[in-house]
Amino acid sequence: MRQVITHHGDLFSPPIDKIEIDVNSRDEIPEILLGLRSIYSEPTSRGLVFDILHREIIDPVRNPHLGRHGMDLWNILVFGSLRLGCNCDYDKLKELGDQHRTVRAIVGLNIYDSAITFPLQTLKDNVSLLTEKLMDKINQVVVNLGHKALGKKPDEPLRGSADSSVVKTNIEYPTDIGILFDAVQGMVRFAMRLCDAADLTGWRKGKLHLREAKKLFRLAQQKKRGTKASAEAIINAHKAYIELVKMLINKIEGTISEVTPVDPQNSRVVGLIMEVNNNIYHAKRQIDQIYRRVVEGETIPHHEKVFSIFEEHTEWISKGKAGVPVELGKRICFIKDQFGFILHHIVMENVTDDKVAVPIVQEAKERFPLLDSCSFDKGFHSPENQKRLAEIINLVILPRKGRLSKAAKLIENSEDFREGRRKHSAVESTIGALQNHGLDKCPDHGLDGFKKYVALGVLARNLQILGHNVREQERKKRKRAEKRRHFRLAA
Repeated sequence: MRQVITHHGDLFSPPIDKIEIDVNSRDEIPEILLGLRSIYSEPTSRGLVFDILHREIIDPVRNPHLGRHGMDLWNILVFGSLRLGCNCDYDKLKELGDQHRTVRAIVGLNIYDSAITFPLQTLKDNVSLLTEKLMDKINQVVVNLGHKALGKKPDEPLRGSADSSVVKTNIEYPTDIGILFDAVQGMVRFAMRLCDAADLTGWRKGKLHLREAKKLFRLAQQKKRGTKASAEAIINAHKAYIELVKMLINKIEGTISEVTPVDPQNSRVVGLIMEVNNNIYHAKRQIDQIYRRVVEGETIPHHEKVFSIFEEHTEWISKGKAGVPVELGKRICFIKDQFGFILHHIVMENVTDDKVAVPIVQEAKERFPLLDSCSFDKGFHSPENQKRLAEIINLVILPRKGRLSKAAKLIENSEDFREGRRKHSAVESTIGALQNHGLDKCPDHGLDGFKKYVALGVLARNLQILGHNVREQERKKRKRAEKRRHFRLAA
């Protein structure tokens, strides 16, 4: 049984919209909490957010009145926002939930009652329920509320700025022999578990085999790095490593043949076989590429390479930055408005900037119909983009590459175009803030986890911007009240 929010309602549990938050603090936690409090305080926004959480998280098939009491939906949103907004791991998130008085008040707890705590695994399981689709919907509510809080006129157009950045995946620098060793570890360890599950005894020396494989892996690594090693010594070291791995693959395939045919209802055995076969597939691919590269002297085409068997979505990205020759992760394209809110983002899967210029503006326009203009850098240019973007928005600020025609010069020398180009650099500040608050490297696993992590980072950033604006308004209000008080005393 999961509820949207449970409020204890005693003397030490004030209403969430009445909670006092320190507006003089320069930390990001008060800003995020002010943003969350603003959502809760505004009835329309609160109703929309609660409805989204209820529809996207609660299983419609199950009876909502049965089962154990799970974490409240509001609490999931609070802790998810704090995780990315503060760029903290789950251990720090647990500490905030258990010990931070204002955080406990925002989730509806008695600020002096330490009996209710948030177990580490509970936080991990519940925050992971926030999907990319859910956070995209809540983000629209937050942005609309932010525009209202800043006094944006209902018919005031939005001016967007778009740029891309790289969010790294949590992997080591890839080498073909290193990836092969990762595959060897996976297939041997899963084979040992498979034998335990199927009551076989063929892998009692599994750890010994791993030590032997690691020894040959290190030897090949040292020969490759060494300046005095001959070409023949390097080839022999790699061949010895490959031969041992081939022997292990043959032995594991023999083990699988002993286990099958297996009862399809035995999910544990079936799952272990799938894991073993997946690691065998990676090992065979790496053996082929190592042999072709080292022994045959072939250059492996880039599209055949895999940079991690754990995060297979990782891309090798070279954006030409000074001092950063290569980044391992995925590109993300962001579009922000003149108020600093991020309107939309796209995780770019094996595409370049010019391929996402139209989709990101089109999708942002669907979410925010008042989007009237958007600025880009030259990397987004193509003749087709210029044409299609002009059909979606009124002003396209997209510099062309190469020598300009008279018509292009006339466009790019116009006052509106030059003003948009001058203000475009503000999007770099947004990207820097996102990277500073968690979107430099993604610790979550899989492409789905990566997308959810990025979406949560965008939502947390917009909540912080909303909270920052609310904080500045409250500080100005207090200063005005203080001036009036001094004026009355002086009179």
